[in-house]
Amino acid sequence: MGKTKVAVIGLGGISQIMHLPALQKLREAEIEAICDMDIGKAKNIAKKFSIKKFYKNAEDLLSENPEVNAVIIATPTDTHMEISIKCLEAGKNILVEKPIALDHKEAAKIVEAGERNNRIVMVGMNNRFRTDVMMQRTFVKSKEVGNVFYVKTGWLKMKSSKEKWFMEADKAGGGVFVDNGIAMLDLGMWMLGFPELKSVSAINYFHNTKAVEDSNFTLIKFKNGSALTIEVSWSFLRSKEFYYCNVYGTNGSTSINPLRILKKMDTELFDITPKGFRQSPNEVKSSYEFQMKYFLSTINGMNNLVSSGKEALSVMQVVENVYKSAKSGKEIMFK
Repeated sequence: MGKTKVAVIGLGGISQIMHLPALQKLREAEIEAICDMDIGKAKNIAKKFSIKKFYKNAEDLLSENPEVNAVIIATPTDTHMEISIKCLEAGKNILVEKPIALDHKEAAKIVEAGERNNRIVMVGMNNRFRTDVMMQRTFVKSKEVGNVFYVKTGWLKMKSSKEKWFMEADKAGGGVFVDNGIAMLDLGMWMLGFPELKSVSAINYFHNTKAVEDSNFTLIKFKNGSALTIEVSWSFLRSKEFYYCNVYGTNGSTSINPLRILKKMDTELFDITPKGFRQSPNEVKSSYEFQMKYFLSTINGMNNLVSSGKEALSVMQVVENVYKSAKSGKEIMFK
């Protein structure tokens, strides 16, 4: 099988630090072209990564490179819908960074364009591809901890970007919840199997910000009786980053960072964490590499699609109601 020709649109930190190095590492990928509104930046990055073609706008990239089969979209959130649809209509498969779009309506248009053009729409939820998370999900899916009824997640860290747009609600879609919370929301719903939504209650805080929230606490209830809680913050006064996902079932529990799996047998609780499991020394970097490899393998028919645009619709439905709940101070019920 020949190499998949890939283009990257949006050359901020995430592309420079994660996407481009991950693509260069994969033998099955070839970076055909890159694009950024700052043409000077595009030129310098093209030189750094030995990429021959660079562009200022997506239209030129798409029209001049029909051989490109996959596009990584890592632009500001308010541009995701327009660029995604242009790529899909040009016959390209896309991996679009989280969140998929500003809101559920925009996300639905992207998904519809993917279906209409028979192309893959994958959302960049790299945390699903952490080695500890993948192992955790394996045990949850095989019901080693019984039926899962509660997932508790959190991510306390500095904000992911210093770009000006990142702190503007109309361009980013929100603050810490769309930066870190959406990743934990996706992870929690994935662990639970994306059950039907019942309600959401949320609180936002603006301790060091004005336009967007810097702390959020959310409770999501599902119609099958299960629940998910999320706590995320850019401003908690902690000594270091804290990332967790705890899954509780009727017959045990599992947590990550580090990975632990506990299972009840008769009347005792045993640690059944695989003894040979070795966590990646750099979970963030390796998760982006695994994600990129999976995306390309899916395009080539070797994997089933995960972190799909359709799953993102459920996530975006929750995101919208998180902000409604936080603004109104009320629990929001889903229809």
